[in-house]
Amino acid sequence: MMLPEALEEVSESSTAVAQAVWRGLVATPRSLPPWLFYDATGSALFEQITQLPEYYLTRAERSIFARDAAAMLQAAAGGRRLTVLELGAGSAAKTGLLLAAALRQQASVLYQPIDVSPTVLALARQNLEATLPGVAVEPHLADYSTQPLPLHRPPDTRAMVLFIGSSIGNFTPQEAVELLARVRRQLAPGDTLLLGYDLAPGAASPQKSVATLVAAYDDAAGVTAAFNRNLLARLNRELGADFNPAEFAHVALWNEAESRMEMHLQSTRVQTVRIPASGAGPELVLPWRAGERIHTENSYKYTRQRLQQLLAAAGFAAVQTWQDEPLRYFAVTLAAAV
Repeated sequence: MMLPEALEEVSESSTAVAQAVWRGLVATPRSLPPWLFYDATGSALFEQITQLPEYYLTRAERSIFARDAAAMLQAAAGGRRLTVLELGAGSAAKTGLLLAAALRQQASVLYQPIDVSPTVLALARQNLEATLPGVAVEPHLADYSTQPLPLHRPPDTRAMVLFIGSSIGNFTPQEAVELLARVRRQLAPGDTLLLGYDLAPGAASPQKSVATLVAAYDDAAGVTAAFNRNLLARLNRELGADFNPAEFAHVALWNEAESRMEMHLQSTRVQTVRIPASGAGPELVLPWRAGERIHTENSYKYTRQRLQQLLAAAGFAAVQTWQDEPLRYFAVTLAAAV
């Protein structure tokens, strides 16, 4: 269901898609930004991914919220009322645990989810308003990575920004600092950031193997592969491209030197793809070698020390960190704007 207030922004996003594709596919190596995954089909596929047995991230973070949401909200509020804004909210399924904890502290709460998918924003508003009537949902269709935060701050409240689900991992460390610094500039001292992040295998998460990590991005049922290939189907539909998604293989690999999981789409044969001219540029005629890839996603994995350094560089100070037990695969840190 389309949000009526978002119609103009969706029209503008078509140009953004064309520009991102034109820049990424003429570059060497070829790449596409991960926000392109999240059309209606991609958003639905991602919700399936979060329920897969291999995808531990959502379960681990949910277990932390189920156990520690009250402590997180109390620490963020500092005795004042909170308004909650979430970057890349998705369907806000886990967020309900935090909002329920907020309602136990205050009679009502304003929740402002931001996402590039109108479908998931509508779903989030519908579900939260039905299950948590004390929550007023004010959705914003926007790309938080490039646009200012549409933060509405009621009088005498503190803002709590949620950036959960390991979304910080989709940005290079430098991009992550720049993003969080932009968030910090829109906050007041004492406002907080709640950041969920996946821990790197090794010393940061001794029980996590590389095999466990890779399986989370290359599940046996092929849902993540379908999610990755759907990006090409979106380009066909929205830009008139003539990709054959079946001729691009899903590749997921661990890059130890960069401490990140990578996803790629790899051409299975020699082929040529055409994308018609648009406002972003002239027609693209793209030859592909067998084995040539499009880099579609990074997911950086952090140690707690490296994450705290990133926060400090962006103008935040870590307040407290929680981890899932007993595996300790995942962490959530509350940081204060300083």
